[in-house]
Amino acid sequence: MAYLIDGNNLMGQADPYFKFDPASRNRLVARLLLFQKITRSRIFLVFDGRPPLEEREIKLNPKFTVLFPEPGQPADSLIEELLSGKKDRRYFLVVSSDRGLREIARAHGARSMGTVDFLKQLKQTLKDHREERDLEKQEDDSTPLEISLWKELFGKK
Repeated sequence: MAYLIDGNNLMGQADPYFKFDPASRNRLVARLLLFQKITRSRIFLVFDGRPPLEEREIKLNPKFTVLFPEPGQPADSLIEELLSGKKDRRYFLVVSSDRGLREIARAHGARSMGTVDFLKQLKQTLKDHREERDLEKQEDDSTPLEISLWKELFGKK
């Protein structure tokens, strides 16, 4: 599955003060990178505004791309343009709370999901994976030296 995410829309739901905190974008990208690694999905994250490095397309890995529209163009137009250019749109899930954008996605044959629902899925996926990692942690066997030190320590009264 490929997620086509309206970044500013998602940040607005995740952190209502994101416009005042430049690190919000980085935190969102970090969470989505972990989500992408866990789900092995493809992510296209589209932000409004100017790119930080003057690059309109930033590939973070082969399956994660951050995109910025041309100056004066909204992210919604870029998302619609991306959908139009794809052949098999059934595998795309547009994430946005913008009703117009979700209608456009459906008209192109893609599925859509609101940002609130996606945030719930994101949080649950990250939580489940954290629990999985905790269960998979391996316990190291104590060395003979450690055992003798513990015996000595507990043998004294």
